[in-house]
Amino acid sequence: MSFTKINSKVVRVELSRTGPIVARRGAMLFYTGNVRFSPHQVPGGVGGAPGLGGMAGMAGRMLRGEHEATMIAQGDGTVHYGFRGLETHVVDMASGGELRVEASRLLAHTAGLQSTVVSAGAAPSGGGGGGGLLGALRGAAAGVATGTGMFTTQLTGQGAAVVLAHGGVLELQVGGPAPVIVDPQAFVASLGPVRTELKSSMRWRNVGRTGGEAMQLECSGQGIVYVQASEEKL
Repeated sequence: MSFTKINSKVVRVELSRTGPIVARRGAMLFYTGNVRFSPHQVPGGVGGAPGLGGMAGMAGRMLRGEHEATMIAQGDGTVHYGFRGLETHVVDMASGGELRVEASRLLAHTAGLQSTVVSAGAAPSGGGGGGGLLGALRGAAAGVATGTGMFTTQLTGQGAAVVLAHGGVLELQVGGPAPVIVDPQAFVASLGPVRTELKSSMRWRNVGRTGGEAMQLECSGQGIVYVQASEEKL
């Protein structure tokens, strides 16, 4: 494993063994050895949303608010990472795969993982439907309804990543006969070809009486969904 958990809120990485590490700015707590830090360029373009047409320019303008500034650490020292006392969870991607996570919930990842910004409504690689203009519009609607962004960070390849959460993280297997239903505010990330679709349980006669459960995130396909033990935003 590239990242070693020191406790529930701090991870350690040995750069001589893992190679460069990309982490959100402000996440480095302390380090020993010969370590160099430099700004890491924001991934260019918006993937997973072909056919956006005129929306591409708007998407590009929104990226600044949908991507956290990151730094890359290189050298042969040991670095400790954490952020605002939040719980950390290590996602092992040694066998490859695709991880989708909001930028605000991503603490760090190995530099070998390819990072892109995709429409929140785009289908995962190998999945059917959900992309293009319709997917982007669905992503925008979901962002307004749940307080999440219109775009999300996608990591692909082999390596490891660390996500942030309030109250710890639960790993839910997706792939059974029935989908997994998650509160959108508790959703942290998904690993593998997991399809997410925002559903509304609200009916006109229930307007104003549905509480906080009116919107639900339906997760289907094959993979893992990571859920935090809280509905608090990061």
